[in-house]
Amino acid sequence: MSNEKIITVFRKKEIIEKIQNKLPYLFQLAEQESSRAGKLGMEVGSVRERVIVALLVSRFGERNVETEIPITEAEVDVKVFGNPISIKTFTGKTFTGVKLIWTVDPKSAIEFSQKYSPVCDMILVQIHWSNGGGLYYIKKETQQKILKEIGREKYIKLPKEGTNPRGVEVSGEALKMLTENADTIKIAIVWKRKDINFNPYKRWVELWEED
Repeated sequence: MSNEKIITVFRKKEIIEKIQNKLPYLFQLAEQESSRAGKLGMEVGSVRERVIVALLVSRFGERNVETEIPITEAEVDVKVFGNPISIKTFTGKTFTGVKLIWTVDPKSAIEFSQKYSPVCDMILVQIHWSNGGGLYYIKKETQQKILKEIGREKYIKLPKEGTNPRGVEVSGEALKMLTENADTIKIAIVWKRKDINFNPYKRWVELWEED
């Protein structure tokens, strides 16, 4: 099965409506699960990723979605019918903070930027509470084309010298071009919060109390 058939799913009306209706609620739960004393933890990215993987599992079936990805495939988060996909999420109006690799070593960051080439399609989610944003499906070929078009220095954002580097990012310019490309699928999402009575300990208490 090719990635084109996976992409087709994101063009189906019922899937678009399900994503538009459910994703804000599920991502709100992800934030509450990853918060402590009102502050959002870095683990929220991993929880959001699991939400997107769960969408793929619900659509294609558990046996067709591979989640145990070797650490050597750093860019790949999931495989559907053997096809690798990267999942990235970010919050805010501007296209910033999308990591290609996490590293605290400036030398490794430079070496990565010199060799980097997109290896898989990307599901990108922009969360902008009380405003716009959306889910994008960006083909590998589109990423490669824009990298070649604008060059590595404009496509890749390295951490500033003298700071505590948190990783190598896709530049805002590149992200804007990727999301606006004619071959990219965009599902617009209205990010509205709901009143949720969420208790992060409830399910664990219930498990402890089981016989």
